[in-house]
Amino acid sequence: MADDLLPQSEAEATIREGISFKGTNMLILVLAIFIASLGLNTNSTAVIIGAMLISPLMGPIIGIGLGIGVQDFELLKRCLRNLLMAAGFSMLTSTVYFLISPVSEGHSELLARTSPTIYDVLIGFFGGGAGIVAIGSKSKGNVIPGVAIATALMPPLCTAGYGLATFQMSYFFGATYLFLINSIFIALSTFIGVKIMHYKPVVAVNPERSRRVRHIVYTVSILTLLPSLYLTYNMLRQSRFATNADRFIAQQFNFPATQVLNRKATIEHGEKVITVTLIGKVLPADSLQLAMSSQLKNYGLEGTRLNIIQGDSPDLSEIKNGLPTVKDIYELAQTSISAQQVVIDSLKSVIAINQINDTIAGRIAPEIRVVFPQVEELAVTHTIFSNIATERLDTINTVLVKYNTPLPPAKEKELIKYLEARLQHKSLQLINVGNQLSFSTTQSHQTKK
Repeated sequence: MADDLLPQSEAEATIREGISFKGTNMLILVLAIFIASLGLNTNSTAVIIGAMLISPLMGPIIGIGLGIGVQDFELLKRCLRNLLMAAGFSMLTSTVYFLISPVSEGHSELLARTSPTIYDVLIGFFGGGAGIVAIGSKSKGNVIPGVAIATALMPPLCTAGYGLATFQMSYFFGATYLFLINSIFIALSTFIGVKIMHYKPVVAVNPERSRRVRHIVYTVSILTLLPSLYLTYNMLRQSRFATNADRFIAQQFNFPATQVLNRKATIEHGEKVITVTLIGKVLPADSLQLAMSSQLKNYGLEGTRLNIIQGDSPDLSEIKNGLPTVKDIYELAQTSISAQQVVIDSLKSVIAINQINDTIAGRIAPEIRVVFPQVEELAVTHTIFSNIATERLDTINTVLVKYNTPLPPAKEKELIKYLEARLQHKSLQLINVGNQLSFSTTQSHQTKK
């Protein structure tokens, strides 16, 4: 492995080069802030990924890990100062942006950065490990851009700015905590990587000070980890509860004339609540409540409060509390109307085609009178033939024609070509209707081929 590593001096020079925020680095930081804010504002994942790649925030974070690892405390202080300055400037700029932005709704890309969990801790730790290994190795590949995307340092700062701009402190604290998780565990994995690669500490190191700094690093890491464990527990608890609730509703709320319009499973202040909205035939409320509540224990939902709302008599208090019963009823009606509109449009299309077929012979009559004066009468229709043996049905475009004088076979082929081009059909079946209603069938030239 040692043969694949760069000398310590070269790796340190690469890290130290990206620590400072001045000149072009500061300009790139400003541009990355605006790009990330625009991406969050428009809910565009591609734009947010671009901001992650552009952002230079990774430099001082890796520098912190290096400073601790080689016990260069002047480097450590400079990295901390630069990181705090860059983070504060990023948050301030995004706050100003969202204050003047006309779009103030929180999209999924914003919401995804307000509830960090243990998984974000692991992403930051392993991402930082990949970063320091790539910096210290001769073959870097595409590791650094991948680490920038995976750890996502810039979007949490912009989300925190959004929380300040819209006075939503849960967004601000959640996003700030996510940024701290990423920063601390990238730095921690960098510190561990530096130790594994046996980087030599700077000279004239105070052992007591080094030990004290390491204790601070471990303590901060553990304190940062603990809230994420709690949030992860709540996330898994909510996920398990939602899964059990969905299974309970799917298996128990099966009625012939009543359907589930809306379902909602939440944990509010430690209380589990399932709200089910039904539409259709009204069921006896007391009997339904008793029967369904007795089944909760079979799905791991003991202690859950069950609210059942009938479609034609919604509980107004539930509507006020945010249950979208009326909205869902409206959407159901709109869906039904849309389906009926599709049928109406289809029938209109069929009628239009029939009207074209009914009138097309009259519309091309003046042309035929000039080109084929032998044609006396003409009718265009769709004919359905049934194969007696196979019972297969075939629809054939048929032209019934009556001549005032016999038409030569060559001229009749010309008539078929003309009608196929004029009626825009690939093949036609021409039926010569004689004066005594004797039928002689002439296949189109394409069919004969």
